[in-house]
Amino acid sequence: MAREKIKIRKIDNITARQVTFSKRRRGLLKKAEELAVLCDADVALVIFSATGKLFEYASSSMQELLGKYKLHSTNNVNKVDEPSLDLQLVESQESRMSQEVLEKDRELSQLRGEDLQGLTLEELQRLESLLEGRLNRVAPDKG
Repeated sequence: MAREKIKIRKIDNITARQVTFSKRRRGLLKKAEELAVLCDADVALVIFSATGKLFEYASSSMQELLGKYKLHSTNNVNKVDEPSLDLQLVESQESRMSQEVLEKDRELSQLRGEDLQGLTLEELQRLESLLEGRLNRVAPDKG
């Protein structure tokens, strides 16, 4: 039985989108590794998830491959005013880390019982089970 062709567009369902991202990311990383091994090619792959999480693969040193990229890139020669790829990666990591800090701050305030308006029932239930789990770790039942 043939697979159904899907229309390439953003997946609206968050869970389905995450599952698809995870599966396709693994497939892409596998293909990058296969290309490097089978064809003796230098391969570097950088993926940022929607949440800003970094995934990368390099067939040798990532820094070495980025240096090679800089040497062979005609874009960097013609666009001196643009930030380097290294700087862009650092800025992207900084942005991702800032986003993570904001998310952790929001999660911490929710654990304190603040900033709960606008949460769905599922999010409230997840928060409740998280609190119960942490409470059990701190004060386990003596029963």
